[in-house]
Amino acid sequence: MSNESIGIIAGKGQFPALVARGARAEGLSVVMCGFHGHTDEALEHEADAFAMLHLGQLGKLIDFFRDNGVRRLCLAGAISKPRALDLRPDLRAAKVLFRLRAKGDDAILRAVIDELESEGLAVVQPASLVPGLRAPEGVLTKRPPSDEEWADIRYGWPIAHVLGRLDIGQCIVVKRGMTVAVEGMEGTDATLRRGGELGGEGCVAVKVVKPGQDDRIDLPALGAGTIRVLADYGYTCLALEAGKTLFFDREESIALADKHDISIISMPEGFMAGEEPEVNN
Repeated sequence: MSNESIGIIAGKGQFPALVARGARAEGLSVVMCGFHGHTDEALEHEADAFAMLHLGQLGKLIDFFRDNGVRRLCLAGAISKPRALDLRPDLRAAKVLFRLRAKGDDAILRAVIDELESEGLAVVQPASLVPGLRAPEGVLTKRPPSDEEWADIRYGWPIAHVLGRLDIGQCIVVKRGMTVAVEGMEGTDATLRRGGELGGEGCVAVKVVKPGQDDRIDLPALGAGTIRVLADYGYTCLALEAGKTLFFDREESIALADKHDISIISMPEGFMAGEEPEVNN
């Protein structure tokens, strides 16, 4: 085991494993903590030290990382928000929650990070260990957005940012200048299914980073599963933010989008709805 380690607070999905492998490639040992009902127990094979806790056991989580000599850690992988409503906080977590006025995703995660850092555990960007996951700028598929799709992107982009600023969600579904569905705690894929059922074929999905988002936590993410949902429900376009969105299984996802004639465009940083974007095709 390396003398230097990285701690990983692991949620669901492939991100924790990819971060662990990226850390090993840099010569770091991996200390990982997951949560019952959220984290795949098979992740134990990706770590030098591994523990499964119940969501809300903040005191035990801090003790586990400190006992294993961790000084830096990151958060990787999603936590099911509906399941998180069943959170049973220990005394330490209860004190953190009690101090909060707002209970949105960002507010809770920022408070947890503050608590971790108060114990000398520096929280770092997980994407720094797998930089290739960040979506590049430009039209990623063979087909660029049509004029009608551009109109929906320009309509939906500022709305999505307002919702993000309110710490509600990162994704909206639009069609012909109307908002069809807004992401809440159900997550992006469930929002896309609901939007597809309501709007029918021809919807456009817009997924953005919440303004002021701490890039150590909860960056927007998508992969082949998301593209399959878009295809199943007849979406024609997906707009996301370059550099700030994690794009898993990119080659497979883009090939699938091309197969179903779905345009994917990764917007440049600072794009505003009234601008003519300069994007690579």
